[in-house]
Amino acid sequence: MRSSRRFLLVLLVLLMLACQTSLIADLVTQPGGTLFKDDFSDPSSGWARTVSRNGAMDYDAGTYRMLILKTNYDLWSVSGQAFKDVRVEAGATRIKGPLENRFGLICRFRDPRNFYFFIISSDGYYAIGKVRNGTRTLLGQSMMAPNPAIVLGNGPNRLRFDCIGLSLTAYVNDQIVAATGDADFPDGDVGLLAGTFNEPGVDVAFDHFVVIKP
Repeated sequence: MRSSRRFLLVLLVLLMLACQTSLIADLVTQPGGTLFKDDFSDPSSGWARTVSRNGAMDYDAGTYRMLILKTNYDLWSVSGQAFKDVRVEAGATRIKGPLENRFGLICRFRDPRNFYFFIISSDGYYAIGKVRNGTRTLLGQSMMAPNPAIVLGNGPNRLRFDCIGLSLTAYVNDQIVAATGDADFPDGDVGLLAGTFNEPGVDVAFDHFVVIKP
């Protein structure tokens, strides 16, 4: 019993330190400065490393790679940080699998059942949405919509997701593709996600993840 309490105490302290580190970075960083970044060259930098029958997530040659083997399924991973207003960016490249896929950025992640996301597909579609109490909905649109800013096929595409106040703005390759708003989540973690529709085998690699103070 004593060892269990000690473990829980250590875990609580580590979580508090992680949140405190993010808070301090937010306070001392000037607008336009970097709050967090990862080039995925260090496999111990904190992103999930998992393998299951549904898929896998791991570091791979200076990228963070997601493979989804189940239909209509998402995998996601977060950085272990906590911020309020952010500009999240990452490069994304399709390795293989169906063009009808989805992959992108997460902001204001509270837990696996509550967060915002921005996704694109390799056949040229995009959407901003949220997961609230486990239910996924799109914001400002009823379905994913096409946009010529998205490089088709293997890409690569540079993604950006601004989560500032009540505003959510999405960019692809430095062009705005969507802007909407929502008030459910004021702060949270940042991360990456990828998923399938009716065909499994989506395989996507992310690189040069950065979080900027707007």
